Amino acid sequence: MAQFAGLDVSVKETSVCVVDDAGTVLCELKVETEPDDIATLLGSIGGDYARVGIEAGPLSQWLVGALIEAGLPVVCVETRHMKALLKAQQINKSDPNDARGIAQMMRVGLFKPVHVKTLAAQEQRMLLTSRKLIQRKLMDIECDLRGTLRNFGLKVGPVSPTAYDARIRDLVEKFPALAAIVEPLLSVRRVMREQLAVLHKMVLDTVRHDPVCRRLMTVPGVGPLVALTYRASVDQPHRFVHSREVGAHVGLTPRRHQSGEIDYNGGVSKCGDTMLRAVLYEAAQSMLCHSQKWSWLKAWAVRVAQRRGMRRATVALARRIAVILHRMWVDGTDFRWSNDTAVAPAA
Repeated sequence: MAQFAGLDVSVKETSVCVVDDAGTVLCELKVETEPDDIATLLGSIGGDYARVGIEAGPLSQWLVGALIEAGLPVVCVETRHMKALLKAQQINKSDPNDARGIAQMMRVGLFKPVHVKTLAAQEQRMLLTSRKLIQRKLMDIECDLRGTLRNFGLKVGPVSPTAYDARIRDLVEKFPALAAIVEPLLSVRRVMREQLAVLHKMVLDTVRHDPVCRRLMTVPGVGPLVALTYRASVDQPHRFVHSREVGAHVGLTPRRHQSGEIDYNGGVSKCGDTMLRAVLYEAAQSMLCHSQKWSWLKAWAVRVAQRRGMRRATVALARRIAVILHRMWVDGTDFRWSNDTAVAPAA
């Protein structure tokens, strides 16, 4: 008789529920959130597990990898899909009720699995998010200094990053109290700039030694950050059957609402990875507005801009870049610049 398990994970404890193929609850317990403890509990119950469900979350990648190594058929379920189903199944929300609902979802097969990224992709993602965090906080400090000094009539004005410290000290030289307040912020800014440079160098070194990233960078507008972000987000290109699915996965395809006589398309869905969607949009803007080199891809985007406007053309170009990058990754080919020698990569 097949058995199905549901895990409702929290930081300290995990609620475990096991049901049989008829839906009868065999076990409901709580254990510490450790892979060994969970695997031991499931093994002590006995039986053949068909599916073990776990909701996508901060701890899911760690737990899924460890439980799969223990020989359990773990399925990681999409969060919004699970929330909707659990809300329909129960009135009172609790950890045991959630675990029971997850187990029943595994039994009837009513779930939407998500891809669990590899360890290498997780490390690349952490590098990118850490770099972005320091960059954002560095900008917050600079903007805060500009805004607060303006209250005293001190205008920073246009200044290069290297001359920023000297400019601030110049402005507060006649204000001893302000100089004492500003100095710690400038020290923090200096350290953050140094560490940002360290992380940025790590990004460049990672891209330099990654053949996939170097191939993706042959597309105009795609630099090291875009290539590495795409590499870390997609992780395994063969999980997409068709390259055109990547655009929908990133959230760059229009939403549709249809009910009765109402049927219309809205803006892009903005689902999926926000960071990847942002860098693809920046790559499209770079190609359209800054790149001087002409290609069939830019010519296509310019024709779209003439018909629909620059904003829609940028979104359409970002979606097509995502599709082309995936096709290049799967086929192992570089970007083809001219239509005179070859046709555009199949989307």
